Amino acid sequence: MHAIRHHAFGPASVLQLEELPDPVPGAGQLRIAVEAAGVHLLDTYLRSGNGPATMAAPQLPVVPGREVAGVVDRVGEDVDERWLGRAVVTHLGPQGSGGYAELVVADVARVYERPPGLDAATAVAAIGTGRTAAGILDLAGITADDVVVVTSAAGGLGTLLIQGARNAGARVAGLASGPKLHVARQFGADTTVDYRDPEWPAVLRAAEPRLTVLLDGVGGPVPRTVHAMLEPGGRTVRFSGDVEGYDAPGRAVVDVLGPPITSRLAELEKAALEAAADGSRVPYVGTVLPLADAALAHEALESRTAVGKVVLEVTR
Repeated sequence: MHAIRHHAFGPASVLQLEELPDPVPGAGQLRIAVEAAGVHLLDTYLRSGNGPATMAAPQLPVVPGREVAGVVDRVGEDVDERWLGRAVVTHLGPQGSGGYAELVVADVARVYERPPGLDAATAVAAIGTGRTAAGILDLAGITADDVVVVTSAAGGLGTLLIQGARNAGARVAGLASGPKLHVARQFGADTTVDYRDPEWPAVLRAAEPRLTVLLDGVGGPVPRTVHAMLEPGGRTVRFSGDVEGYDAPGRAVVDVLGPPITSRLAELEKAALEAAADGSRVPYVGTVLPLADAALAHEALESRTAVGKVVLEVTR
C-alpha cells in the first residue's frame, strides 16, 4: 500500500509518500480500504515534535492520521464477515496513528457503519471534529437568550459550532480573516468580523452590544479580548489549551478538553454522525487534497489558509 510517513520531526516537508506492506487485521479487527483521511492542526504539532504535554510523542517512523472512512475489505478472526463491503468510518484513538494510508486496520468495536447518504469526507469530519463540536455544545449550555462569539469561525470546528448555536436559537458572531468571512455567513453567523482589523473590538461591539458566550479553540489576545467584553455572568468555553489572561471578574471559564469530552467519546461520535446524516449539524469539508499532498495539507493548516475541515482523498 501507499502511505504518508515521516522518519524525523520537523517541517511539513518531512512527510513523504512511501510504499509499505499491507496491514493484516488481527483478532477483533477489520481492514478498511481508505477513501478519506482527516487532517488536524494537532497532526502538525505532533509532526513537528511540539505536541501537547498530555500526549506522548509518536514513535518514529510513523504514519500520521487518526480518523478514516472507507470500505471494509478484510476481517480478522472472530469478526462477522457481514462487515465485508460495508462503508464505514472510525477514529483510531487519541494516541492512534496510521490514517494517512490506503489501508488501515481498526478494532471492530470502534468502527461505525456510515449512515446512508453520508460521503467519506463528511463522515471523517463528523467522527473527529464533529464529536468535539458535540461535546463543546453540550457543555456550553447555549440557549436562545445567548449571543455567542465563535473564533476561527470558518474552520471545520467553527462552522459546526455556528450551526449548533443557531440550532439553540442564539445569535452568533463569527471571527475569521476577511477572505473567509463568507464561510461563517454561509453557515448562519448573524455577524462576521475580521479579527485582523485593528478596530475589530469596536466593530464587534457596534454589531453586537451584548455578548454572553465565547467558544474559543484559538487562544491568544483575540479571545482574551472577547472574554473581557462578555457581559457579567457570561462564560468562555475554552478548548484551545491557552490558560493565561482569562481573568475578567464575573465571567466564567469552562474548560472542555480532556475528561469532559474523552470520557464520552462513543456517545459524542454517534451524536455527531447522526447530526451530519439528518442535516442538523453538517461538517464543512472545505479543503480536499490527494493523499500524496499531505505536506501541502499541513502547510495550509499552519498558515491558516485552509477553510473548513481538511481531508486527504485516497484514490487508487
